[in-house]
Amino acid sequence: MTLKKLLDQKLEEWFLVATMVVMVVLIFTQVITRYIFESSLSWSEEFARYVHIWQIWIGASFAIRKKEHIKVEAFKNLLNEKGRKVVELISLLLWFGLAVFLAIAGTDLVTTMFSRGQFSPAMQMPMWAIYSAIPLGGLLMSIRLIQQIYFLFKPEKE
Repeated sequence: MTLKKLLDQKLEEWFLVATMVVMVVLIFTQVITRYIFESSLSWSEEFARYVHIWQIWIGASFAIRKKEHIKVEAFKNLLNEKGRKVVELISLLLWFGLAVFLAIAGTDLVTTMFSRGQFSPAMQMPMWAIYSAIPLGGLLMSIRLIQQIYFLFKPEKE
């Protein structure tokens, strides 16, 4: 498998699987330490929350690649093939605009957090690192939406 194909097809999936394993182990450890040893980890809940935030933003991009986002297609199915493509294109362009907005506004938010020097309460992790999931997720969604627009008009091989 080439590096390009690996990055395009597997990177998000591997990230999501790895972070899910981390979360399960972390939460399981937290439960064991709390109920068996009667002591809990002060940072585990916060870390699990931040990992989950990253999963959501990267997972949104992954869902675009897999065409797994929820859509209402009742209206689109009433149209002919050309009409479906037009409605799909409009939908993808609007979604692309939102993703670009998220990337730009998220970058502004990250730079603000960086300049303020805010840290998380339990782990003392820089908050800009956690918030950087927003612009990265917006950027990845934008790339995936460009791919979807390309595939919409790419002629199918017979």
